[in-house]
Amino acid sequence: MYEAMTRSAQGLIDLRSDTVTRPTAGMREAMASAQVGDDVYGDDPTVRALEERVADLLGKEDAVFVASGTQSNLTALLSHCGRGDEYIGGVGYHIPTYEAAGAAVLGGISPRHLKPDESGALDPDDIAATVAPDDPHFAITKLLCLENTFNGKVVPQAKLEAAAQVARANGLSVHVDGARLMNAVIASNAKADAMVAFADSVSLCLSKGLGAPVGSVLSGSRDFIRRAYRSRKLLGGGMRQAGVLAACGLYALDHHVDRLAEDHIKARTLAQRLAAIDGIEIDESAVQTNMIWLTVSSPRRMGLADHLRKDGIVAPSPDPRTGQMRMVVHLDISREDIDIVVQSFSNWLDS
Repeated sequence: MYEAMTRSAQGLIDLRSDTVTRPTAGMREAMASAQVGDDVYGDDPTVRALEERVADLLGKEDAVFVASGTQSNLTALLSHCGRGDEYIGGVGYHIPTYEAAGAAVLGGISPRHLKPDESGALDPDDIAATVAPDDPHFAITKLLCLENTFNGKVVPQAKLEAAAQVARANGLSVHVDGARLMNAVIASNAKADAMVAFADSVSLCLSKGLGAPVGSVLSGSRDFIRRAYRSRKLLGGGMRQAGVLAACGLYALDHHVDRLAEDHIKARTLAQRLAAIDGIEIDESAVQTNMIWLTVSSPRRMGLADHLRKDGIVAPSPDPRTGQMRMVVHLDISREDIDIVVQSFSNWLDS
């Protein structure tokens, strides 16, 4: 059973991201008792157990444990593409937006960014039209990068599969940034392997909603993972006695997957209650997992984050132009915390 952390242990109600979660008591015990070895030599049994567990979960042949989601995605791109190749991704996706252009900087891989629809899906016709022709004037298009979830929304399975199908027809491999894939799995009541069966590689983050302190796992075919081990080493990602971290991932997969449904319920509850406050706009239908996007009316945007902080709540400031702000619910947010957040917003907007 999940051991909830009290607000006094956590210090603040932190809604910036689900990356801020703290290891639970059970997870810390798993770390302390983990069997370890030198993972660069392939000698860490706990790391290997995690890799096999995730590969099986996602229906892939093999997997490799890496330090972060960014490192996982970059490892994937370096393993799929060579210098001078290009990949197709989506505007607003994590890889092109929040990963410091690592594919271009470190891999010499050019990006081609398409605008996704409201669900986060890419149009198959746009993908087909973007694949470079076989001509020496152009980079070689090698890879399509998809994402699920996108801004907290579950991308429709049929749209993902349609995008992958047109990629295959044009000779591209398909990578899925599944940082919050298990949120999509729980929200869809689906099987993880079925949701990514179309993908050549999948990145699964352990340090977001699953609550581990560190790490992601990249899965794919055995040949792909053999290349990924080399790419991981190139990026400085070869860790030694990493079993103490892999143990957190195994614990999270055992104890923190089904409970993601609690985060989704709490996020919807928070969204419904905030939407009832004058001055806040929320598309409640877009709150499908643990992420809430809201818009604060113009007169009350400035100073909101400071006000929340005084009430023990950490949240990003609304965009000064649009008033939009994101909040993320996670395993350290209790129902009592939601009451406090709603009251603090109400006090500010009604003052």
